[in-house]
Amino acid sequence: MQDVGEFPRVAQEAIRQDLQAMLRGAIRAGLEVVLAEELERVVGADWYARVTGRRDRRNGAYVRRLLTSLGTIELTVPRTRGSGSVNAVVGRYRRRTAEVDALLTAAYVDGVSARKAGDLTAALMGDRVSRSTVSRVTERLDAEVAALQRAPISGAHPYLYLDATFVHARWARAVESVSALVAYAVGPDGHRRLLGVTLGAEESEASWSALLEQLTQRGLTGVRLVIADEHAGLAAAVRRWFPEVPRQRCTVHLMRNVLTQVPARLRPRVARELAALFRAPSLATAQQRRAQLVTRWAKELPEAMACLEDGFAAATAFYRFPAAHWKKLRTTNGLERLHGEIKRRTRAVGAFPDRASARRLLTAVALKVTTIWGERRYVDVALLGQQEVDQAA
Repeated sequence: MQDVGEFPRVAQEAIRQDLQAMLRGAIRAGLEVVLAEELERVVGADWYARVTGRRDRRNGAYVRRLLTSLGTIELTVPRTRGSGSVNAVVGRYRRRTAEVDALLTAAYVDGVSARKAGDLTAALMGDRVSRSTVSRVTERLDAEVAALQRAPISGAHPYLYLDATFVHARWARAVESVSALVAYAVGPDGHRRLLGVTLGAEESEASWSALLEQLTQRGLTGVRLVIADEHAGLAAAVRRWFPEVPRQRCTVHLMRNVLTQVPARLRPRVARELAALFRAPSLATAQQRRAQLVTRWAKELPEAMACLEDGFAAATAFYRFPAAHWKKLRTTNGLERLHGEIKRRTRAVGAFPDRASARRLLTAVALKVTTIWGERRYVDVALLGQQEVDQAA
C-alpha cells in the first residue's frame, strides 16, 4: 500500500522540478526568438528572401551553454558568414547570466571561498563553476575599489578615524603580513562615511601619509579631531598633514597597554578603575580620578601607572568637544568592529594570491559593513557650532 504521508513531499518536488524545467524552456525560447530577430537585423533579410539590401548570409548555428539562476540552458546560437555568431544578446564570451555573477560576487564577499563557490552553484543551479571563474568574476569589485579611491569628499568632516589591521598576501613570490589602513569620518550631516582603504608594506609614516595625501587631494577639509591609536608612524603622518588638529588616543588601546603591565589577578579591578576614569563627567574629574588611581597603584604597578600618565593627555582630548559626542570620540570601536568583520572574512581566504585581490576584497567587505552608516546619524554636528557660540559668549 502506498505511503500517503510521503506522497505530498514527492509530488511537491516533482512539481518544483517541472516548474524549473518549464521556466528554463521559456527562457531558452525567449532568448532564441531575440537571437533570431538579431540575426535578421544583421543579415538584412528574412529566410529565403531575395532582396537587394541584403548585408550578409546565414551560416548555420551552434549550441552554447548558459548558466542561469534556474540552471544551465543550452541555446542554439545562429551564425552568419561575414559577422560570425550573433553575440550581442548574451555577450560574446559570457557563459553565465549577470544574476549568477552577482550571486558569486556576493557570496565571495560574505565569506564563501573561491573553491567552495563551485559547491554553491552546483547545489543551487545544478552546474559547478571553477575557482578561476570565481576569481575572474570578482574582479568586477575593482570598479568599487577605484570608485572609493576617486570619490570626491565635499563639506567639512570634523571627526576623522584612522586604524589599521593586518592580512597575509603574496608579495614578490612570498607570503607577507601587510597592513590594511582604513579611514572614515563624520561628515557635515553627522553620518559616518568610509573614506579609504589602502594596503601598505607596514603601518609606517610613509603608508599613512600616502593615504592622508589621497584624502586631502579628494577634498577632505574641516577636520577638528583625529581619533586613532598611538602609533608612531600614524602620529607623524597626522602631524604632517593636519599639524594643528589634536589627536584623540583611543582609550581602549591605552587601557590595553596599561593592563599589559598589570598582573592577571589585578587586571579586572584596575580595568574597572580605568574605565571609570575615562567616563568621568568632566576633564577635572578625570584628572582627579587619575591622580587617585596613580597614588593607589604607583608602588605596586609603577610601569602601568607610568604608561597611564604618558597617555592620559592624548586620551582625554575628547573633553574639548560637546559632551554628547564624548562616547563616540573616546575610541575607534567603529573601526574595530569593521576589522573584526575583515578578519572573519579573510580567514576563509588564508593568504591572498596578491595585494590587488586583498585590496579588492577588503574594500568590498568594508563597503558592505558600512552601508548601515547611512541609516542613522552618528552625532549632531550642529552642537559643534553651538559650542563655539557658547565659548565666544
